[in-house]
Amino acid sequence: MDNISRAQILIEALPYIRQFAKKTIVIKYGGHAMAEQSLKDKFVLDIILIKCVGINPVIVHGGGPQINQIMERMGIRPTFVEGQRVTDDETMSVVEMVLVGTVNKEIVGLINRHEGRAVGLSGRDGDLIQADPMKIYKYTGDERPPEIIDIGRVGKVSIINAGVLKSLENSGFVPVIAPVGVGPEGQAYNINADLVAGAVAGELKAEKLILLTDVPGVMGSKNELIPSMTADEVRKALEDGTATGGMIPKLKACLKALGRGVDKAHVIDGRKEHAILLELLTDAGVGTEIVQ
Repeated sequence: MDNISRAQILIEALPYIRQFAKKTIVIKYGGHAMAEQSLKDKFVLDIILIKCVGINPVIVHGGGPQINQIMERMGIRPTFVEGQRVTDDETMSVVEMVLVGTVNKEIVGLINRHEGRAVGLSGRDGDLIQADPMKIYKYTGDERPPEIIDIGRVGKVSIINAGVLKSLENSGFVPVIAPVGVGPEGQAYNINADLVAGAVAGELKAEKLILLTDVPGVMGSKNELIPSMTADEVRKALEDGTATGGMIPKLKACLKALGRGVDKAHVIDGRKEHAILLELLTDAGVGTEIVQ
């Protein structure tokens, strides 16, 4: 690439830097982007760069594969119901140990090692994420009430206390959040990271919610990438079965964020190098954009 081409890339980024300066971007970090070292390093450099140009990133991370590995070593078999991890007391101890004690600290350490400034948080810190128990209802027939399935200490977000996040942003730090919430009696709850990211974005009135995935974006019925969707189209995809598996909580998170005033949500391929920069600071963007 010649010098003129390099200069043109910077010029292309300029209007986006101006547009998003001092705005908050909530990023859900997971999948291959969190597992492969080369992608980890590039993700961290993306975060540091956007922070340096005045954009405020907030990271919410997952850690499902890491939890599964530790559970299997301990002889505990992971069990899932409708995509949610069944979480008894023993499983909750593993979830909190891995997410808060290992994964969160690794992300924070990597950002700081690359000369960024990050602070790790559990949802229990300062009651950041208050949660209620999640219930799953199973259809049992038109004439019968639904069966209520107990999945243990799995939570849904009730309140996000955003004050601590705003204080960290204003002090120049990048908040890195583990999706563990606190219940009414002080007990820990395991919460889907996509849903936490959507709730955080809504509470902060973020400019954008970006969800990193292991697919190109939202895929249509013919396995084609859908570059743009409205909230109504997302609801239809959820209702007619176009959205399946792990895409369901992601799209629900996007709807929640948009409903709380977030301007746009994006489902993008975290396996692409510098996916965040491509989405934020270029004309083309990547993945699927979701608007109200």
